[in-house]
Amino acid sequence: MIPRYQTVLFFVLLAASIIMGAVLWQLRDRAEQRRLQAQASTPTQAPEVAPAVQATLMVASDADDSMQERILSLPLPPSAGARARAILGKLLDLYAAPGAAHPVDGGASAIAQVFLLPVSAGAEGAKTGAEMAVVNLTSAFAASHPSGIETESLTVLSICATLHANLPQVTEVRFLVDGQERETLAGHADLTRTYLTAEAEPAAVGAAP
Repeated sequence: MIPRYQTVLFFVLLAASIIMGAVLWQLRDRAEQRRLQAQASTPTQAPEVAPAVQATLMVASDADDSMQERILSLPLPPSAGARARAILGKLLDLYAAPGAAHPVDGGASAIAQVFLLPVSAGAEGAKTGAEMAVVNLTSAFAASHPSGIETESLTVLSICATLHANLPQVTEVRFLVDGQERETLAGHADLTRTYLTAEAEPAAVGAAP
């Protein structure tokens, strides 16, 4: 038979354990409520958004082998190279959209990078502060581009004209595909040469009415 004092001691310890568990539960619950209140009272910092800037896109049309100027307001980064990439990405987004006048798949993801390099001062006809844009396209874009001298040339020249319209200091453009030189875009437009942006003026391609 269990002595009476041991029975009393057992129930006292059991009651103390229950009370201690309840106290610990309340303390944990209060700490969680304070944490949630602190999170709710902390102001949420809005993500930085690049300011909207007017950009000029020279949009190609297969109907008459021309380019039309289109001015859009776009959020553009301050860096010239990043800005050039964003603008060209928007141009290619237009080409990838349903019903595009110059349908080409790929969109903005087709532009891997755009590098701006100074044009040598000794180069013939080089202007002070002139730059060359090196446009690095993806191989997926080149592989899916429609083949044909007209459509390929329009893509290349519209890229050159768009670069010059937004970055007047860009007087020359070179193209790479996945960081490597490629002979043609899709079998016709020469990508081994340096393009002069003056050659991409709408008048040289066929001005839109």
